[in-house]
Amino acid sequence: MRRSLGFKLLDAKVGLIKFASFLQQRRAVRITIPLAMEWAQQDKTARPAEWAKRLSFVRGFARHWSAHDSQTEVPPCGLLPHRPGRAHPYLYSNEEIRKLLEAARRLPSTHGLRGRTYYCLLGLLAVAGLRISEARNLQTEDVDLEEGVLTIRGAKFGKSRLIPIHPSTRKVLSDYASRRDHFLSKRPATFFVSGRGTRLDGAEIRRTFYFLSRQIGLRGPSDSHGPRLHDFRHRFAVETLVQWYRSGHDVERRLPVLSTYLGHVHVADTYWYLSACPELMGLAVKRFEDYWEKQS
Repeated sequence: MRRSLGFKLLDAKVGLIKFASFLQQRRAVRITIPLAMEWAQQDKTARPAEWAKRLSFVRGFARHWSAHDSQTEVPPCGLLPHRPGRAHPYLYSNEEIRKLLEAARRLPSTHGLRGRTYYCLLGLLAVAGLRISEARNLQTEDVDLEEGVLTIRGAKFGKSRLIPIHPSTRKVLSDYASRRDHFLSKRPATFFVSGRGTRLDGAEIRRTFYFLSRQIGLRGPSDSHGPRLHDFRHRFAVETLVQWYRSGHDVERRLPVLSTYLGHVHVADTYWYLSACPELMGLAVKRFEDYWEKQS
């Protein structure tokens, strides 16, 4: 029922199956709060955020199941409270993006397509604000290079949207499509392809990005954390907002436009950038001060 509403529930599926096995081992006849708490905190080495997430799986199902069994106990929201923090965005400089793209173009390949694929993929992430899953899943038919429009299908909550691209981006993608089709001798289903003509593997994309990041010094040789693919999207959002502020636009009225473009479920997700970037916060405060100076 929830998946029909657009929820993916990938972690919840695994978690609830494990919870059901746990109840069977305890020979429990119904869901109780003590059992839910015990299962949620089974891994004593896990972070509180993981405990809270596991309990939320049980809470959602217990709320549903209580309609079938009135003695089902639904864990209240106050148990294991935890507000997950959002990762602070890394804002790539123009020089860092240039180095990443140059390194991507030089990637070794037995077929000559790999470097061009990653050059175009990373470049598109930098200029279009897409999620990596959206770029990876682009179908060839969804890339209209004549009109300069990408169709993003089945993003969060099953929503689709249209993304206009700049003529310079359209030119690079068109060149890639020609090289790709010549190499494969056919038009593939997905726009970005591996050397076998199949859709790029998500794990391989990340491994390649980490390799490139270390190569240009964005990450140390043994760093397990650092700038992420998703930070291209953060940079796009912040750069857009900064340009609006500097151009004197009414940012408050334009935020829903950016929110729709990014495919955010809630406008609040876009407002978050105002506090996540010091430069944006400074511009917002300056706008506020100018307003009150005019009023006085």
